[in-house]
Amino acid sequence: MIDPAWVALSLVERVGGKTMRALIAHFGSAQAVLAADSQELRRVPGIGTVLAASIRAVDLSTVEHDLPRWQAAGIQIIMDNDPAYPPRLRALEDAPPTIFVRGDWGDALRKAQTVAIVGTRSPSDIALEAARALAFDYAQKGYIVVSGLALGIDQAAHMGALGAAGRTLAVLGGGVLNIYPPTNQKLAEAICGQGALLSESHPSAESKPAYLVARNRIISGLCHVMIVVETNNDGGAMHAARWAREHQRPLYTLDLPTSGNRQLIDQGAIPLDPFNLQLPLDT
Repeated sequence: MIDPAWVALSLVERVGGKTMRALIAHFGSAQAVLAADSQELRRVPGIGTVLAASIRAVDLSTVEHDLPRWQAAGIQIIMDNDPAYPPRLRALEDAPPTIFVRGDWGDALRKAQTVAIVGTRSPSDIALEAARALAFDYAQKGYIVVSGLALGIDQAAHMGALGAAGRTLAVLGGGVLNIYPPTNQKLAEAICGQGALLSESHPSAESKPAYLVARNRIISGLCHVMIVVETNNDGGAMHAARWAREHQRPLYTLDLPTSGNRQLIDQGAIPLDPFNLQLPLDT
């Protein structure tokens, strides 16, 4: 059963898994958290004046009104105590308290082996083809291909999985009802037919840099193996690679001259030959 107070609290910016657990441990329930005054909230470690004010500003009635509307739009609202919540994601220290999913969220998607394939929005031709080929081959072997619905490598990964009639999961840096970039709207709809869109953000939230960075921990948390196909050393995929190391996921990258790839290999990522791709499998 969905708890509107829990969902409302989880939508407060900077209330992640650790903060949510601290608040519930102190007050006993999400409803009690929302009823607390600012002084009571600030007694919880990590809750300062600004965050306390944000919690106090929550309009629970708005979320109660929106929940049936979101469900009517095909969104599953999944709290972290729900059996539908992915167990690998739940194991993270700062797992999202609530996720919003649109698409085919069945056992086949939640329980299969997963590979994250990520990289730059401006890939070289060889990297673009490698992303498609890796996703296609993994999907044919029954893996779920996880990526971020960005242009470039992410887009190629999703399309490679779809081309193999496989399943793919897009983790968004905004709401599942607000596709970014808009040019990927058709791709997002196709993903919903052979997988799902997933986000921790308000379903109508616009994508923004902080959300795009934060979603990388979800991509890493969901995967069994991560492949950074191509990236510069200041690219967003480097955040995904950092989380993969933190989460102890096997990390691979193509042996390309791009600055991010060279840095990842120097840091211990396993190189893949782009001219003779061998599929790394989780064991």
